[in-house]
Formats: sequence, structure tokens, C-alpha cells
Amino acid sequence: MGTHALDGDLAELAVSARAALVRDIDASGAWAADPVWREAFESVPRHLFVPYYYVAVPGGHERRWGESPGPRARERWLRGVYADTPLATRLRDGELVSSSSQPSLMAMMLTELRVRDGDRVLEIGAGTGYNAALLAHRLGDDGLVTTVDLEPEITEAARGHLAAAGYHPVVVTGDGARGVPERAPFDRIIATCTLPSVPPAWLAQCRPGTRILAPLATGLITLTVREAGTCGPSGNDGHAEGRFLPTPAYFVPLRGADRHEESAVELDGVPRRARESELFRFLLALSHGSLDPREALELWEREGQPPRERYGITVAGEREWAWLDDPEGPYTWPLR
Repeated sequence: MGTHALDGDLAELAVSARAALVRDIDASGAWAADPVWREAFESVPRHLFVPYYYVAVPGGHERRWGESPGPRARERWLRGVYADTPLATRLRDGELVSSSSQPSLMAMMLTELRVRDGDRVLEIGAGTGYNAALLAHRLGDDGLVTTVDLEPEITEAARGHLAAAGYHPVVVTGDGARGVPERAPFDRIIATCTLPSVPPAWLAQCRPGTRILAPLATGLITLTVREAGTCGPSGNDGHAEGRFLPTPAYFVPLRGADRHEESAVELDGVPRRARESELFRFLLALSHGSLDPREALELWEREGQPPRERYGITVAGEREWAWLDDPEGPYTWPLR
């Protein structure tokens, strides 16, 4: 038995489990602003994209596989596939390098992308191909959806999963930080990996009005491109600006030219309530290198523990900075 042709009992379980997942996402309100996404999640079988995944167990990871010899093991695999949880799909030396995101978070991000019929969409981080399949289901197979990943084994697997599910977006092996210029211009860019900053190359591949949605500093930034960049000497004269969504988000880091390793932050002297606050840790990540933890704490308390949506990012030519409340206000931090 292959995961592309489930046997009778598993096939029935897949249908009911997918329906239950859709009900859970519906109840979360994730696609309330664009219910068309419900039909995509109803139609695209996630199990075709996750033939196996890894679950943390004491001392390491256990692989759950759709072709395990025991029927109970296969059922456990399938139930996990349709749970509203992220799934670790690729490990290297014990480090997570690729995953399938939590479906309700995917639904919320796709809704926030505000896709319109005919939009050309670039996805940074192909992963299993599941997100690209959802986009292709919505937009069709007319070459409107492009997905890129640095790892050839990831793109090869994604192509196979997509073909098995009957979708054919363009899958490119390359550095997502450089975009995919040969497929530009794009009307929407969505990243499924955490960025240290917005790559300058992206703006050169956008139209004015393009919406960019990407994980950054444990949050999700939404940017609107006001002026697209050009491919001139600097390649970086565009302008984009936007705010963070209220939702926390944790993704695998971007791999490639723009990747950098974050050094650990010492939190000595920071009270426990701040150390354990997602909002304080978000500010620390966003202002990393500009504020030390005690300065961040003073600002955080003085400003009433601001939620994520009070923060934003501006990209203007060679400059890129994060800010609280106002791009030209007193609280700004350079991102590159």
C-alpha cells in the first residue's frame, strides 16, 4: 500500500479526519474574511504531502510513516497528518530543516495574503508542497503559483507530492532570499520561513500594490509595496511598509544568502513575568542588536506592553527598519 492509494479503512478515515480538520479551522475563524479557502482545505489531501513525519520522544524522534507495516501505526500516522498541528518533515543531524505548518495558521496566512483571481504568487519555502497546492487550487494551474526552496531534495519531494495530488505550480530550486526573477513580476509574496529582514531582491520582483506576508521576529509582517524596486546598480530602491499581525508565529529560519545566526540573549535582571511574555520576547527579537534586554524592558513597560500590531516595518531604498507606532517616531530599530 502506498500513501497515494490508501486502503479502504484508511481512505474513509482520511475523508472524515480532513472534514474534522476543516471544521476546526472554520471554528477558529481563520478564513472568515475569505471563506473561499475552506473549499481548498476540503479538497487538497494533506496526507499526500506528508508521507512521513517526526514526533519528539524522550531521547530523540520517532518517525510516523504511511507505509508502516502495522495498521495501528498507519492509523496513528494518518490521524497526526490531519491534526491541527505543525509536523516536522525533515531533520538533519537532529535539527529541523523543513516542516508542514499548522493548518489553521496556514489558513490565516493565506487569508491575510488577500489573493485575487489572476494574481501571480511567489511562495518562499516549498516545504512539502501542501501550501503551494492550496494556492494552486485557488488560482488554477496556469503558471500563477511559483514556489522556491534552497534544498534540491525538498523541491524534488514537493514536485512529487504536488503531481500525486494533481497540482502543477512552478517549483524552483534556488535561494528564496533572491526571489525568482525569471517568474516576476509578482502580485503576492508569502514566506513560510522566518526572515532576519525583508530581502531587497523581492521588491524588484513586485508590482506597486503587491502584498508581502512573512514571518519575522516571532511575528507575521504584512507589507504593501508602494514603489517596486528596480534591477539597477543597487537593485534596492523600492518602498514597502506595513504592520505585524497580532498572531505569534514560529517557523524554520530562512536558509541561504540572508541567513544569519542569532546569538543568545542574556536575560539576567529581567523579571520572570517579562521573560515568560511572548510580547516581550517579540520586542527583544525585533530590536536585537539595538536594545539590550533592560532597555527593552523599560520601553515595554513604559508603552503598556504593546501588542504585535503596534509594530511595523518600513523598507525604503537601502534602509530597512522596524518601529513602534510610527515609522518616523522615537522608537525605531534598523534591520539591515
